[in-house]
Amino acid sequence: MAESKGLFSRLKQALTKTRDNFSQRVEELISYYREIDDEFFEELTDLLIAADVGVSTSLKIIEELKAKVKAQKIGDPEKVKGLLREIIIELLGDEPVGLDQRSGPQILLVVGVNGVGKTTAIGKLANKYTREGKKVLLAAADTFRAAAAEQLAVWAQRAGVPLIRHQEGADPAAVVYDALEAAKARGTELLIIDTAGRLHNKKNLMEELRKINRVIERGYPEADYTAYLVLDATTGQNAVQQAKVFSEVAKLDGIILTKLDGSARGGVVLAIRSELGLPVCFVGVGEGIDDLQPFDPRGFAEALF
Repeated sequence: MAESKGLFSRLKQALTKTRDNFSQRVEELISYYREIDDEFFEELTDLLIAADVGVSTSLKIIEELKAKVKAQKIGDPEKVKGLLREIIIELLGDEPVGLDQRSGPQILLVVGVNGVGKTTAIGKLANKYTREGKKVLLAAADTFRAAAAEQLAVWAQRAGVPLIRHQEGADPAAVVYDALEAAKARGTELLIIDTAGRLHNKKNLMEELRKINRVIERGYPEADYTAYLVLDATTGQNAVQQAKVFSEVAKLDGIILTKLDGSARGGVVLAIRSELGLPVCFVGVGEGIDDLQPFDPRGFAEALF
C-alpha cells in the first residue's frame, strides 16, 4: 500500500505541468459558465487539443461527455470534472499496465529514435526487474549510433546486469543471436534488446527489424516476446506521429513514455491509446534510476485533476 501511494505521489508530481496546463483551465472554464451549452463544449474541446490530446481524440471525448451529460440530465458545469475523469479511465482501461509477470523466459525488444531516452529507459527497466529478483541480460543491438553500446554499458553496470555487445557498425541481428544464445546458456529470465530507430530510412529499419524478428523466432521460439516503442512526452503530437510510422514497420505491444515530468503535454497519453490502440506501459516520472514506473490509468486520471 505504501509503495502504491509512493508511485501515485510521483505520478501526481510528474503531471504538475500538464495539470497546470489543463486542469486549472478546466476549473476556470467551469467557474465562468453557469450552465452547460454548446459554447462550453467548444471551449472544453480547445482545452483538450491544447493539452495534446489530439483533435480526433478530443472530439471523441467531447461526444462521450455530451452523451453522459444528456443521459444523466446534468446542467451544472461543476459535475463535468467527474465525468471527464470517468471517460479518461474508460479510454485508457482501468488496470495498471506493465511487462507481464510470467514464468519462463521473456524477451523485450525496445525501439525508438535518438534522443527520446530509449537507452536510459532500458537501463531503468533492467534495474527494476533485477531488484525484483529476475535474472536480466542486456543486448546492445543499436550498433549504428556512436557510443550507444557505451551508454548501455554504463547502465548495465549501474543495474548490475551483464551486457552482450559487438563492435560499432556490426550486424544488429548478429548481436541478437549471440544474446539469445547467452540468455539460454545462463538461464536468463528477461533479455532486453536495445535496437536502432532510424526513421529517416524506413526501408532499412524495416529490413533490420524483420531480420531481428526472424532471429528471435527461430533462435528462441519458447520465449515470450514483447516489443515496446519509446516516445518522449515533451514532443506531444510528434510522438503520436512517430508511433504511427513505427507501427508501419514493426509489430508493437506497448509504449514507454519518457519525460512525463518535464512535459505540459501529458494529454498525449490519451491520443496514443485512442488513435493507435496501444497501451502506455511505463512512464518516466523523474531522472532517478527508480523513476520509470508501470503506467496506472486510474492514477493518471486522478492525478490529472
